[in-house]
Amino acid sequence: MHVFFITGASKGIGFALSKELMHENNLLVCVARTKNDELFQIAKEKNCRLAFLEYDLAESSGLGELMKEMLSFMPDHSESVTLINNAGVIDPIGRTESNQPEAIIKSIAVNLTAPMVLTSAFIKQLDQYPISKKVINISSGAGRHPYSGWSSYCAGKAGLDHYTRVVSEEQKHQPNGVKVISIAPGIIDTSMQERIRESNKKEFELLDRFVEYKKQGMLSTPEQTAKKLIQIIKSETINDLEAVIDIRDFQIY
Repeated sequence: MHVFFITGASKGIGFALSKELMHENNLLVCVARTKNDELFQIAKEKNCRLAFLEYDLAESSGLGELMKEMLSFMPDHSESVTLINNAGVIDPIGRTESNQPEAIIKSIAVNLTAPMVLTSAFIKQLDQYPISKKVINISSGAGRHPYSGWSSYCAGKAGLDHYTRVVSEEQKHQPNGVKVISIAPGIIDTSMQERIRESNKKEFELLDRFVEYKKQGMLSTPEQTAKKLIQIIKSETINDLEAVIDIRDFQIY
């Protein structure tokens, strides 16, 4: 059985990934602030094992226990286990001097602290398992290029990329090591994009560009993106990939 832990599973890319991974030989452990009942219906139809944990990843102090609970669903004879750190928030949008402290703290907690803590616990608790183990961090081009008005989001994703590089180095020669990759998935038609388009030019100078992306049909669907991500995750050459990659650099069929 192949095990997948997915954060932010109730909508957007996380929801699309969960649907795409619904197979009889898979076990999904999904995490989000609110349950999505449609996932349970699909799991029943596909005869796929599904567990759903309601948790707010901004609550950093409980993340270690969350990973323990996630791992408690894992069968003894699993063939592989993959952690997909997908959950993210775009807020606060606006110049840094306009950002409220609480919003900055929450942004870093969800976009950076949660993936770090969950990855750390995942690696530690599965250290002795001689099976295929992967951590997939869903990053963003915003972690590699500065966007005025997105200081917290850019900082969190940049931190996630560099954290991934470091852990990848640590795991390279480790017995039973974990493959760790940070993937920028491109621009996707999700609620995050809706939130960006609802902002104003004073908050986000590039607003018109993102409005135009939607008008011109330049956004990928979550389903298209999920299919591409899964092809990378399941690729026989995944261990040869760099720690930080962009989905748009791959020809996916």
